[in-house]
Amino acid sequence: MLDDIDRQIIQATQTGLPLTPQPYQAIAEALGLSADELMARLTAMQNDGIIRRIGAVPNHYKLGYRFNGMTVWNIPDEFIDELGQKVGQLDFVSHCYHRPRHPPEWLYNLFAMVHGKSQQAVDAQIQQIAELLGDYNLGCDVLYSSKILKKTGFRSRDVISQKSP
Repeated sequence: MLDDIDRQIIQATQTGLPLTPQPYQAIAEALGLSADELMARLTAMQNDGIIRRIGAVPNHYKLGYRFNGMTVWNIPDEFIDELGQKVGQLDFVSHCYHRPRHPPEWLYNLFAMVHGKSQQAVDAQIQQIAELLGDYNLGCDVLYSSKILKKTGFRSRDVISQKSP
């Protein structure tokens, strides 16, 4: 169960960390906590599944990566975990996950997001994934981004405003 301090931590961090050399120290000070207590509480909330992850949300367009494609792959289900791990470990793949198929319209079950500064760079990355998958690649497609739709994490007023009994 969340207490008032956990709610304050969520509220203070859900819009992003401060752009300072020691962002956790700054948040801790603003909340009247030690950095160690803040980190312990964040770790506990992650372990309890309240917070899924803490990570950067880069704006690829501002960084010059204007060619962004969600590659989708039809992989035999019995190999999805093994191959998904390998694809997800490629340094140019920012997101990789297993999703359910919806046949006959949608046969793809492995998704991997790639980013490049040119179409040729993205094409080369897609080729690398195809080579890694080899004969397990039963088909693929690429869904290219045309604009940024969202560059924030989940926001919840409900979690913050709920009071513990």
